[in-house]
Amino acid sequence: MKRHAAFLLAGLLFTTGLARDAVDQWIDRTDLPLLTVETGTEVVARDGTLLRAFTVADGRWRLDPGPVDPGFVAMLIAYEDKRFYDHPGVDPIAMLRAGLQAAWNGRVVSGGSTLTMQVARLLEESGTGRLEGKLRQIRVALALERRLTKEDILGLYLRLAPYGGNLEGIRAATLSYFGKEPRRLTPAEAALLVALPQSPETRRPDRYRNAASEARTRVLDRMVADGAIGPDRRAAALTEPVPDIRLTFPALAPHLAERLRREMPKTHRIETTIDARLQQSLEALAARSARSSFARASLALLVADHRTGEILASVGSPDWTNDKRAGFIDMTRAVRSPGSTLKPFVYALAFDEGLAHPETLIEDRPIAFGTYAPQNFDRQFRGTITAREALQLSLNIPVVSLTEAIGPTRLLSALCQSGGHPDLPGGQPGLAVALGGVGITLEDLVQAYAALARLGEPIRLRTISDAPEATGQRLFGPEAAWLTSDILAGLPPPAGAPAHRIAYKTGTSYGHRDAWALGFDGAHVAGVWMGRADGASVPGAFGGDLAAPILFDAFARLKPATDPLPAPPPATLILPTARLPQPLQQFRPRGAAFATAADAPEIAFPPDGAEVEAGPALALKVRGGTPPFTWLANGAPLILADRARETALRDPGQGYLSLSVIDANGKSATSTVTLRP
Repeated sequence: MKRHAAFLLAGLLFTTGLARDAVDQWIDRTDLPLLTVETGTEVVARDGTLLRAFTVADGRWRLDPGPVDPGFVAMLIAYEDKRFYDHPGVDPIAMLRAGLQAAWNGRVVSGGSTLTMQVARLLEESGTGRLEGKLRQIRVALALERRLTKEDILGLYLRLAPYGGNLEGIRAATLSYFGKEPRRLTPAEAALLVALPQSPETRRPDRYRNAASEARTRVLDRMVADGAIGPDRRAAALTEPVPDIRLTFPALAPHLAERLRREMPKTHRIETTIDARLQQSLEALAARSARSSFARASLALLVADHRTGEILASVGSPDWTNDKRAGFIDMTRAVRSPGSTLKPFVYALAFDEGLAHPETLIEDRPIAFGTYAPQNFDRQFRGTITAREALQLSLNIPVVSLTEAIGPTRLLSALCQSGGHPDLPGGQPGLAVALGGVGITLEDLVQAYAALARLGEPIRLRTISDAPEATGQRLFGPEAAWLTSDILAGLPPPAGAPAHRIAYKTGTSYGHRDAWALGFDGAHVAGVWMGRADGASVPGAFGGDLAAPILFDAFARLKPATDPLPAPPPATLILPTARLPQPLQQFRPRGAAFATAADAPEIAFPPDGAEVEAGPALALKVRGGTPPFTWLANGAPLILADRARETALRDPGQGYLSLSVIDANGKSATSTVTLRP
């Protein structure tokens, strides 16, 4: 009887206008509950597709509704609150009717609650069975209408309406029951979602399908009776099955999403550069590849657009829920040994400093550097070969010889310039860094290869759509980068791999703990790591056998055809060995290339380490040595067989410049200068 009295009291109060002033004061003094509704963090792809959503603090799925089908909103208002846009929060007609019906029948026949009153109840999480509770809802509803717009109130309902279990809000319901966003719903879907909040637990379609179906039918019948839909649409709607399971929420790029949520705790919608279609495809590729590989295999995959720095896909493991594979570890950020994947950077730096050329002859013979005597992987020696062959065969002895010439610190500096963070055991770099004696992540390796693809110009890879690009100092000249890329592009694809022409390099770390493949074309760069997350050895695991086919498959899933690599820069020296300048025909170890004999050349100007004002020309002077002289700038031969000891470099530009001069006897000198504006 108390509930009946509440209906009658409210109806009389608002139909007779009694004590209007007192009511106004009563409403204005209302302490409203917190109107800011917490919603879970969402991480979305570049096109707005939901990658992963997170529950709110108490474990409920509650998301920002976003665009909602207008047909659903119209059906909701028609069924729940016809005069929603006309009443002040309480519908006096509906309240009076409900009270009279309850008094006449001795029970509640129809509800008098408006959508605003339901929002009041949901905000305070109060019940409806007590007189005090009903009066409180009336008071809060009236106060809400004075402080919020109708759209604001409707938005609160769309966030808070219960749909069974831990589902709250229209978007959580559509994703869970239909696997879709709420922007477009069928009449059958809309009718079910209108009916569920009235009794969310007893009508849950995943548990009580018949009750849910009957409630949906009642809503559709009311819509036909009100003329909102026709009988034919009702009949068609009834043929749609009621969902009998709850779908899992999207969880694409789970490692990346979790990391971004930690890094941006106050951002509820994190917009990324991820391509949802590609991400899903590569996650499937990773899972399939891991299942068909060795026990406890893990795999990481990263794809980026090196023109913009945008990361398009990031796969941290084959299955982030698989504890046996340590799937919870994001292997794109795990520090591992890179194996032979750093060798292209040694060659590019050597080309840049004028120490070698792809057609330069280099020795692959037993050699010792102090106490360090490197061996090739197969324990074989090829004798005299070209630098091109040495890199394509991934031989160890030639690359260590080049590393000694350029200095291992120079290699680490290039990795840092690319934006990487190499982890050096012991702190002091040795020659073994060229063979993988340094720790690095897949993300940093892909970033370094992006710089190689961009002809030596680094770019910061990013996953946030509005993050600014960050570039650093050029790693090496465009000519050296192009020559290195041309060598890598000459490698044949793995057996059975799609026939894409990409520049790529594989690597296998010591003890077969890591298998790598890194590659790029004219637009994209990608990297694959495969191994065990715990660092255990995997006998027989090679980058060429395991990772390279996955790399080519990833490019095939990315696009139907690869983008061509860039044309050679104008100053690129493309000649066979016999036509190269004499000093570049045969690589000489450091002792020969940098001999300090009395007749060795010396760069008199600009001296090493100098800062020189940039201008239309840079004066070059050499003392000592035997003419003619060959001058190289950033590894590119610019002045050949010049007998003069003074010359000029036209339009030198600004920034870092590495100069080399080589005399007729192959003796050389170098000078590194900075050209300032």
